[in-house]
Amino acid sequence: MSKSERKSVLPAETSHGYEFGGPLGALAISLGLPLVCYLAAFLCNDVSGCPVPSALHPKSLTLAKLKEETGWPADGIRGLGSFKVTGVLLAYFAFSLVLQKLLPGEEKQGVTLRSGGRLHYKFNAFTSAVTVLLVALVGTILQGPDFVLWTFIYDNYVQLLTANIVTAIVLATFVYVRSFSVRPGNSDKRELAAGGHTGSIVYDFFIGRELNPRIDLPFFGTWDIKAFCELRPGMLGWILLDLAFVAHQYKVNGYISDSIILITAFQALYVLDALYMEAAVLTTMDITTDGFGFMLAFGDLVWVPFTYSLQARYLAVYPVNLGIGGALGILAVQGLGFYIFRSANNEKNRFRNDPKDPKVAHLKYMETASGSKLLISGWWGTARHINYLGDWIMAWSYCLPTGVAGYVIQHNSPLSSQTEAVQGEARGWGMLVTYFYILYFAILLVHRASRDEQKCMQKYGKDWKEYKKKVPSVLLPGIY
Repeated sequence: MSKSERKSVLPAETSHGYEFGGPLGALAISLGLPLVCYLAAFLCNDVSGCPVPSALHPKSLTLAKLKEETGWPADGIRGLGSFKVTGVLLAYFAFSLVLQKLLPGEEKQGVTLRSGGRLHYKFNAFTSAVTVLLVALVGTILQGPDFVLWTFIYDNYVQLLTANIVTAIVLATFVYVRSFSVRPGNSDKRELAAGGHTGSIVYDFFIGRELNPRIDLPFFGTWDIKAFCELRPGMLGWILLDLAFVAHQYKVNGYISDSIILITAFQALYVLDALYMEAAVLTTMDITTDGFGFMLAFGDLVWVPFTYSLQARYLAVYPVNLGIGGALGILAVQGLGFYIFRSANNEKNRFRNDPKDPKVAHLKYMETASGSKLLISGWWGTARHINYLGDWIMAWSYCLPTGVAGYVIQHNSPLSSQTEAVQGEARGWGMLVTYFYILYFAILLVHRASRDEQKCMQKYGKDWKEYKKKVPSVLLPGIY
C-alpha cells in the first residue's frame, strides 16, 4: 500500500475539546505542581520535622521562623538551584543516551501514524538501568553509605528538584517552538497531536503540540524525546532517590528498617518491570495520542521521581519497624496489586500481539467496525480498566509502611549537634505527606480512565457503547 493510499484509509482527525480545565486549568497545573513539589521538600524535612512545627501552630507562625524550620537556603531563592547540580543532572541524561546507543536492544515499529508510516524504536531501558544500578552497587560495596552518588543526591535534593523542573521547562519550550516547523507530508513522519494545536499558547504548551518530537544528534542518531523521557531518566531516578534515602537511614541510624526495605523493593520491582516491558509503551495513550509538552515533561522528569519517593524520604529520617506481622500484611497488599496489574497487562499485550496464543486463545472478544478486537472475558471482562485497580492497590503498599506518620526533630541538648526524631504532637499529621500518593493516584487513575473512555468513544463510536454494555464496570468490578 502506498503512502497516499495508507493516508486515505486512516481516520480523519476528530475534533478535540479542552482537557484539564482548558487554558486556565493548564496554567494552574503548570504553576501549582512545581509548588507542591517544593512544599513537600521543605515542609517535611530533617531540620525540624514532618510537618514543620509551625504548621501545627499557625497562630505563632512567622516568616523568619518558617525559614528556619524549613531549612530555607541562606542565599534565598538563588540557593534553590546550582549550576554544578544541573551539570551533573545533564551528565546523567547524557550517560543514559550513551547507554541507549551502545547497549543492545529490542528493535520495534510503533503503531501506524495518522499521516502514514510507523516510527522505529530501540528499547533497552532495562539493561541500561541494570548497568547504572550495578555501578551504584559496586560504589556502595566500596564506600558504603558514603558512596558519592548517595551523599550527592541527599545533600542536593532541593537543587536536583530545581534542575529537573528547569530541564522539563526547557524541553517543553523547545518542542513547542519546534513544532511549528511541522509540515504536512514531511518525510520524517512528524505530525501534530490531535488535541495539541488548539491555538491557545498556554494549553498547547502544556498538552504538547507535536506527537513524537525527534531530533538528530551527532553520534546518538535520532533521539525520540518523548519515548526517552517516558521511562528512562525519571523512572530510574525514582529508584536512585529511594536508594539514597536507604543509605542515609543506615548512615544516621546504623541499620536499615524493614519498612524502607519493603517500599524500595516494591517500587524497584514496579520500575524494573516497566522497563523490562518497555516496548508495551508503544500502545499507551502517552505515545499514541498525547503530544509531548509540559504535562509529560514535568510528569516524567519531576513528578514521578520526587513525589513517588516521598515515603522513602520520610523513612530516611524516621525509621518505622513493622515486625513480621506488619511486613507480611503489606507484602500481601503488594502481591495482590502486582498480580492484578501484571496479569491484566500481560493478557492484553499477548492478545494484541497474537490472538491465537494458547494463553489467550480461549478469551472472548467483540470485533469493531474498525477491525479492532475488544476483550470481553478474562481480566478485561471484569472491568474496562482493570489494570488501574492493581496499580492503585500497589499504591497502598507504598504508603502503609510509614504507619501513623509524623515526627519532630529534637536536639538532645542546647550545646549538642545531635538530634533525634520523635513523633510527639506531629503524630498523624505527617500522613498528609506520606499518604498523599494514594489520594493523588486515585484521582489520576479515575481521570486517566475518563480520558481513555472519551478517546475510545471517538475511535469506536457505537461499538464502544455496545462494549460498555458487555463490560459495565470501569475500574472496580461491580462497584465502579
